[in-house]
Amino acid sequence: MAAVGALMFISTSVMGSTPYPTKETPAPKDLGVLKAASSSSTLTLTLPLKLRNAAAADALLQSLSDKSSANYHKFLTPAQFKAQFGVSDDDVAVAAAYLATYGLKAERSGTTALQVTGSPANIQRAFKVTLHDYLVAAHGATPEFHFQAPTVAATVPAEISGVVSGVLGLSTRPEFVPHKMQSAAGRLKIKETAKSTGLVNEFGFLTVADFDKYYNVLPLSAKGITGKGRTLGIVTLASFTPSDAFKYWKAVGLKVDSDRIKVINIDGGPGAPSDASGSDETTLDVEQSGGIAPAADVVVYQAPNTNQGFLDAFVSAVESNKADSISVSWGDWEWFNNLVNSPVTDPYTGEIVSELTAFHEVFLQAALQGQTMFAAAGDSGAYDVNDPTDFSLALSVDSPASDPYITAAGGTTLAGKQTYVLKGLPNFVVNIPKERVWSWDYLVPLCDELQLNPVDCGIFPVGGGGGVSFEWALPFYQSGVSGIQKTASYQSVYDEDTVPPTFLIDIPGEYAGRNVPDISANADPDTGYVIYYTSDVNGYELETFYGGTSFVGPELNGVIGLIGQYVGTRVGLLNVPLYELQKASGAYTGKEAPFNVIDSGNNDYYVGRDGYSPAVGIGTLNVSNFAEALKKIF
Repeated sequence: MAAVGALMFISTSVMGSTPYPTKETPAPKDLGVLKAASSSSTLTLTLPLKLRNAAAADALLQSLSDKSSANYHKFLTPAQFKAQFGVSDDDVAVAAAYLATYGLKAERSGTTALQVTGSPANIQRAFKVTLHDYLVAAHGATPEFHFQAPTVAATVPAEISGVVSGVLGLSTRPEFVPHKMQSAAGRLKIKETAKSTGLVNEFGFLTVADFDKYYNVLPLSAKGITGKGRTLGIVTLASFTPSDAFKYWKAVGLKVDSDRIKVINIDGGPGAPSDASGSDETTLDVEQSGGIAPAADVVVYQAPNTNQGFLDAFVSAVESNKADSISVSWGDWEWFNNLVNSPVTDPYTGEIVSELTAFHEVFLQAALQGQTMFAAAGDSGAYDVNDPTDFSLALSVDSPASDPYITAAGGTTLAGKQTYVLKGLPNFVVNIPKERVWSWDYLVPLCDELQLNPVDCGIFPVGGGGGVSFEWALPFYQSGVSGIQKTASYQSVYDEDTVPPTFLIDIPGEYAGRNVPDISANADPDTGYVIYYTSDVNGYELETFYGGTSFVGPELNGVIGLIGQYVGTRVGLLNVPLYELQKASGAYTGKEAPFNVIDSGNNDYYVGRDGYSPAVGIGTLNVSNFAEALKKIF
């Protein structure tokens, strides 16, 4: 069964890439019943499989992280995880036999996933849906595209509901957004020049060399720690041009193996590289992670931008168990997958609960196998619901970063001078005295000069994603941490694109939920980075003044590649030792302090402080000190 699953995941076919959703994406046009429903074509769905004894699996994870436990760091293999917590093959066979009565073929593709293939007509009959074809018109430089989606919620047959938790793949609508962002100057069509403080390059042109210097990676490098023997996984929803990464590493002065990158196409892959699909996101993920750990191997799991593709990519990365750590820079609001442009009459498609649970259980498997996972926390500050939607403002967080089994990567702004060159006006100069929480509140005077309010100026809501989840309870490792907060009271979310606005949800108040992010690093595009990138529109180019928490996730992925080599073992769920060290004396003071305090700035709601804050998490890493502290713990 495992071999069959692997063959189903890995494909060499190349499809046309699909644009990711933005605020400019027009509403789709319903073209009626999917024509393929009457043809001989086939569809493949993913049905998440329920875990047995999920509570026991969670308890085991805690014991794996407890030095006093006999289970400490005795990570499981995928076979061991399946044997202890997976649905039995016999139960899967019974479910497959039932689905066969509808003319559907079902094969297990991992501990937590069942692949179901059949004609559109049979699939619609089995899950009681009608599939429609939708057209999204061309807009700007983005071409038109089609997707399919059901008009009603899917129904899981009672005969398999004890084994299967949901149905993914009925909708092929692109769901997720990359967490990268261009500088405020670029968005306002003005020029920015900048002077960095103690870095190798100027702001807007930063590379991994700057990260290494600023966050004290160099002492590890001096000891020959380069990530050798470690494998970094990247889960992404757009393809890329591998030669771009090699050009970047060469320009930075890194010597790397010419065959270090392996690309695995999931569900046929995301199609050819393109700007509209977010290929520069994947490019920067590989450049950053592989640049921090230049001797590590890099495996890129790239899938179509759908619920199904995203889940299948994680299942493949976890089930293969090749990657010691995995990062992802795509996501959306934890409550729902971008309701804007949803063609269904009933917004509750039946996928959201099963999707969150399915991801959660895959991440649990990863943690039990010792795989460290990172996710970008988003770039809309405390208001993730507004990326890319036009919903009412509500304090909200991004998924999958909000999942308790992932380390959420937040964002800061580096200290230094920024100069904005305005036509017909004096230059506008900003001088940030010390590293602070990333938001663009410091650019309000610039927008005043341009006679723009913060929204029209494009500086609100912008910043490092952070806040409190209402989907996931406070995890054990955040218990007793000073600065942890509960959800705010009296928050209702409305879709303001409709007349009158459509009520969506009342967010529960005073809920003791998972706080994000966990740890941060520079993510402000105005103190940001260069990407070596081949655009399908402009050709090969250097994209400058880019940022977003998309940079932080893969950077931390590379850091764990270094630390994994240094301590000689997989790190596992990083959040456990991360908060253990944060609670200890000397976390922020002294020559051996593993963390740097970020006590100024805000993410448009939460403020930085000495200690934990939902604005920036624990703070930032002193990487070499953090590695030494982990070595003592392990």
